[in-house]
Amino acid sequence: MASKGEIDRPDGRTVRWYTDGPDDASLVIFWHHGTPNIGQPPGPLMKPATDRGIRWVSLDRPGYGGSTRREGRCVADVVEDVAAVADELGIDRFAAVGHSGGGPHALACAALLPERVQACVSIAGLAPFEAGGLDWYGGMAHGGRLELEAAALGPAALRAQLEAEWDPETFMAADHAALAGEWGWFNGIVNAALELGPDGMVDDDLAYVSDWGFTVADAGAVPTLIAHGGKDRVVPFTHGEWLSRQIEGAGTRVFPDDGHISVLTYAETLLDWLVETV
Repeated sequence: MASKGEIDRPDGRTVRWYTDGPDDASLVIFWHHGTPNIGQPPGPLMKPATDRGIRWVSLDRPGYGGSTRREGRCVADVVEDVAAVADELGIDRFAAVGHSGGGPHALACAALLPERVQACVSIAGLAPFEAGGLDWYGGMAHGGRLELEAAALGPAALRAQLEAEWDPETFMAADHAALAGEWGWFNGIVNAALELGPDGMVDDDLAYVSDWGFTVADAGAVPTLIAHGGKDRVVPFTHGEWLSRQIEGAGTRVFPDDGHISVLTYAETLLDWLVETV
């Protein structure tokens, strides 16, 4: 059953959480949203998940939706909020799944909460900014590259860049087709994410180009799957390749003709992997 609520954190922040799916689920997935999104669980995957006995849990990262901003946060900071929400809901163990900017946050949970995370899936997720041997910006669409290059220069440059008009060429044709269909769900959560301004997006981008606060290889402590579209213009496939090399034992799912959004049209197969793995 769908519900949402809030918890108060020791530092005075509020964190909004969401849950949807059967209360007696055999598997709980903690969903990590992209940038800029709110944490509402992925609507197009509700029925496929329920059919597989899966329950979704998620939160708004600081600065989005109902969660208080945490200026200067790093990727690893999400872990303590995840643990607090899971405790509030009485959930001991769960899988971590993230799309796009949610990918690094899912990996952080796998690396830093291996006693609670049963498995991890990063879908179209970034590699760390300091990833050795990776041309980090290589293959990014012009607008997305400018955004992250500005993030590397600092908050002022980033905020100025975010005022630029969005470049539709950031997405390939298959992405636009997915957005014209059921994954048009993203339109609502992006709009909701930006209702209070760009702070959440700013803090996300700054975190991506800073020290993540954990070692990616440590995500190999739990079964991990890296999924990526081969023609992704937002987070190029080379990021997924790098992650797969760094995380010992990680599985890889490549969808060669897909992009950043259209890769999610195969998400049911990733749910099957999670069910089989857990």
